Amino acid sequence: MKDLMTVGVVGAGTMGRGIAQVASAAGHNVLLLDRNPVVLEEAHAFLSKIQDRSVSKGRISRLDADALLQRIHGTQHLSDMSDCGLVIEAIVERTDIKSALFSELETVVSEHCILASNTSSLSVTALAASLQRPDRFVGLHFFNPAPLMPLVEVVPALQSRKGLSDEMLALMQQWGKQPAVAKDTPGFIVNRVARPFYGEAIRILEEGMADVPTIDWAMTALGGFKMGPFALMDLIGNDINYAVTESVWTAFYYDPRYKPSFAQKRNVDAGWYGRKTGKGWYDHGEGAAQPVARMDKALGQDILWRILVMLINEAADAVFWGVASAEDVDRAMRGGVNYPKGLLKWGEEVGLDRCVVTLDNLRDQYGEDRYRCSPLLRSRSKEGRGLFG
Repeated sequence: MKDLMTVGVVGAGTMGRGIAQVASAAGHNVLLLDRNPVVLEEAHAFLSKIQDRSVSKGRISRLDADALLQRIHGTQHLSDMSDCGLVIEAIVERTDIKSALFSELETVVSEHCILASNTSSLSVTALAASLQRPDRFVGLHFFNPAPLMPLVEVVPALQSRKGLSDEMLALMQQWGKQPAVAKDTPGFIVNRVARPFYGEAIRILEEGMADVPTIDWAMTALGGFKMGPFALMDLIGNDINYAVTESVWTAFYYDPRYKPSFAQKRNVDAGWYGRKTGKGWYDHGEGAAQPVARMDKALGQDILWRILVMLINEAADAVFWGVASAEDVDRAMRGGVNYPKGLLKWGEEVGLDRCVVTLDNLRDQYGEDRYRCSPLLRSRSKEGRGLFG
């Protein structure tokens, strides 16, 4: 692939400005487009602040920080993208709006320019269909914050030309990322495999098995996760987290494994989105008293195991259905959401037989297809083989 000297990024919000920083840090000239001049000014101020902080902490020299900022040029005009070799879109998650943008972009850029979407949940194939040249289209899903999170999901559309994924893998590696190729299926790798981290935690809460702080304590203190599911939902925003769950559930034709919860929907209806609204699963108001976890190790281990086995099962199913390789699934869950271990490796460590027995017991107990065991997990358990290769 030819050297992409100029990279365009459409959308100067949180993700767009982060992607612009990553591309500039890799040495590219970057055009950061937003039709709102205020958002462009905010993006410039934010990036300047980030570089000042990096200089003060000795992570980068003042000279390099200034050079990075000087390579990022703000614009309000799509026509300025004409010389870009790659344009990455990072705007609102709506197929109609993204498709309209790409249709317009195609009239501006050269026939050699690669067009990419940072979508986290929409069909890359459907977006490619809006183009006259869909073979040049690909999904490049960065994770927030883009400069810090190593994972980029590379998602080819059905129409993507042969070799485009490999080119994007190489480019993302040049950018210092740890890319993983994902099939164009709902949620790709991370947003599909991670659903039980939230969904099964809420299910445990709704059943009265444990309260919010106890579930979070079990997952962090005993499981080694950076954040518990409820604290993380409050950080992401319950409105966003619920919307992704509902999107994946609908896209999988209402598969019960991804079914949203009434408890989270009630939070959304109440406007209790989490940190950004001051209240979610926790009260984030200044000086608010925080609930105390019940640090019962036996209970905590039960909570951890139930959520973990559902995550392992989902990861195995992603491999079974060809969403990604076992290596890429584990890489994605470590690099995209900071899991302490790759889930498939974790499954091998705890024992595939134990996973199968637990899932079968849960399915017998609840009578729900939600707890069906992945065919890959069951077959590898019977064969006495691992999940890799």
